[in-house]
Amino acid sequence: MVNTRDDLAIGLLPTSGAPAVEWLVSDGLVDYDTALTAMTARAAAIGRGEEPELIWLLEHPPLYTAGTSSQPQELIEARFPVHTAGRGGQFTYHGPGQRVGYVMLDLKRRAPDIRRFVATVEEWIIRTLAVFAVPGERREDRIGVWVRRTGETDGAEDKIAAIGIRVQRWVTLHGFSLNVSPDLSHFSGIVPCGVSEPRYGVTSLADLGRPVSMTDVDRALRAAFEPLFGATDVAQRLGSTENKSPGRRNIKSFESASR
Repeated sequence: MVNTRDDLAIGLLPTSGAPAVEWLVSDGLVDYDTALTAMTARAAAIGRGEEPELIWLLEHPPLYTAGTSSQPQELIEARFPVHTAGRGGQFTYHGPGQRVGYVMLDLKRRAPDIRRFVATVEEWIIRTLAVFAVPGERREDRIGVWVRRTGETDGAEDKIAAIGIRVQRWVTLHGFSLNVSPDLSHFSGIVPCGVSEPRYGVTSLADLGRPVSMTDVDRALRAAFEPLFGATDVAQRLGSTENKSPGRRNIKSFESASR
């Protein structure tokens, strides 16, 4: 018998007594390479047991990232800077109005099961969308969260959230991007996530008539996260790479971070 993705167990609660996952929200736009350096350093510290796990929510300036499975022909027009990302997947877009979540969890403290982790991240986003009356769904053959196009009968649907991860020593890196209110025309420079069939597109909460704020989305994300992954605690800093001004939540200034 072949197990499908719908058969996977959902939820990755930590072992009893584990510390809360830190929860960090950055205001403004965070440079992609700076974020990657900081994420890599923090994930390594988590793997060494020196820092707690972290969820980092932010926005990037307009850019494209190329995952490990991307093909050159999927970059139609380099309208924005193109960055090579160490995550799985193909090309994707990041930009203002899109909530990016970098998910740094130690699966050794939970369950060393990557497929279950991906399915649980999808469930996390699906539950978040439900708060805004948007029925997100997962697909057997396509990673991410999809919304069916209203009034169409040919199986047309649009992706509202992309997922791309990397796992190093059982610590997860990268994560998801959820379209809140980005400029959807910016996706036209790529074949998003390698899905080129006309019946598949991209959408956002704003495009679906849900003009919610990023703060509302962040609140819903946190509420949906805890039943699936465990308790959270507000982080005041990213780690040794961040400017440590008291109470600072903006990730705008970094010291040099080693990989």
